[in-house]
Amino acid sequence: MQHLKIPFFLCALVLCLTNCAKDEDDFLVTTSEINDFVWKGMNAFYLYKDNVPDLSDARFTSNTEYQNFLNGFSTPEGLFNSLLYNTSTEDRFSWITDDYIALEQQFSGESVTHGMEYGLVLLQNTGNKVFGYVRYVMPNTDAEQKGIKRGDIFNRVNGVELYYNSSTDTNIDLVQGTSYTIGMATYDDNGTEDSDDDSFESISEEVDLVKSSHTENPIYKQEVLNVNGKKVGYLMYNAFTGTDAFDSQLNSAFGTFKSEGISDLVLDLRYNPGGSVSTATWLASMITGQFTGDVFVKEEWNSDWQTYFETNSPEAILNPFVDTMEKRSTSGSVSFSETINHLNLSKVYVLTTRSTASASELIINGLTPYIDVVQIGGITTGKYQASRTVYDSPTFSKAEVNTKHTYAMQPLIFKSLNALGNTDYFNGLTPDITLSENYGNLGVLGDVNEPLLAAAIADITGTSRRQYSTDVSIPKELSHSKMLQPLPNAMYVD
Repeated sequence: MQHLKIPFFLCALVLCLTNCAKDEDDFLVTTSEINDFVWKGMNAFYLYKDNVPDLSDARFTSNTEYQNFLNGFSTPEGLFNSLLYNTSTEDRFSWITDDYIALEQQFSGESVTHGMEYGLVLLQNTGNKVFGYVRYVMPNTDAEQKGIKRGDIFNRVNGVELYYNSSTDTNIDLVQGTSYTIGMATYDDNGTEDSDDDSFESISEEVDLVKSSHTENPIYKQEVLNVNGKKVGYLMYNAFTGTDAFDSQLNSAFGTFKSEGISDLVLDLRYNPGGSVSTATWLASMITGQFTGDVFVKEEWNSDWQTYFETNSPEAILNPFVDTMEKRSTSGSVSFSETINHLNLSKVYVLTTRSTASASELIINGLTPYIDVVQIGGITTGKYQASRTVYDSPTFSKAEVNTKHTYAMQPLIFKSLNALGNTDYFNGLTPDITLSENYGNLGVLGDVNEPLLAAAIADITGTSRRQYSTDVSIPKELSHSKMLQPLPNAMYVD
């Protein structure tokens, strides 16, 4: 993907904000170059700049005051974190990294992995004991070769049982190693929905896992299911990576759905942490087609940017449904273009969990004003803001980047609103049909009997199905494998 290509007029504004408001002659920074970069980048782009007094253009009245402020932080991370607004609710997602190379690899879908995507869960009735469950296994990875499969349970790493007492008293970081051995376990749900009587037990089997570089195709499963005379499309999509090749494959998948004449679509985003806003807009356009030109999502930036956009380029903060996927280089020439395969659907089913975030939530929120979106599963993460990578360069883009270090930031830069103005869903999006995954019976992804997909099919076909209780006890999921990536729960601009 061509990341962080800023149009010329935005570059001009960046230079004005960073130089006109804070003249270099007035602020001769003698502290760390990185701390200087952090403050200026946050001052230029941060969504919540207006709420952070230390980011005000008028914050410093002299060179000495600015220098002393920067010198008050021994690390770039410390300064960055001090500039964040309300991290318990609004901003849980801004990020700084000392290795933007790994960040760029993640954007393209590349990571160092053993291929086992998992969740870590605390069962309240077992004290502080934690187990891991396998969500899915990527093809052509070590985990696949070792026979690991969805639904497998483990509770030990290198012979040590996993536990969690608090965020500071836990050993679940044992699964962050480059290679390790997992000890397998069995899970018993006692035949009930409620987890209060669930348990797991160690078994002797152990599996050695080794991580290596791997590029994950976000299209994990694509099926056309024939159910009661209906053709139902099923797509498990696990990341909005935004690369040309994967965007093209996504469009091709919808070409297949179109040629097969599907009447309904189940979009499985249960493990999708988000990604490219452009890809999300294109996916929404593939699902529909009858709303080309109408606003899919609107952007709301900090007051500096918002005023600029509204005055000079109001269309720049509108993301409409489109007929063509198109990317442009910094020179303005078209670098990628494909005509979108539209399904023109008036209803879509979306499968979700707490791991469904950002660009995935954008699909649900952005489509809701236009078509019937039936959400099945669990409440989502609650990330409605987008970020961009800010580099240490004159325009904060990758061009002319400071080669003395590899720090970069991923601050929130705007929040998304749908056509009706809905935003700020920091508690997550609530499903229409609430159904938690059963760790003792996860089912096979893409199979008509898999519980979440089965619930969608039952609604599509109008067949009788059991009532799902919303009063059952749900185990506490502490973390999952994608949280270990440099940028979890991402929604970013290209």
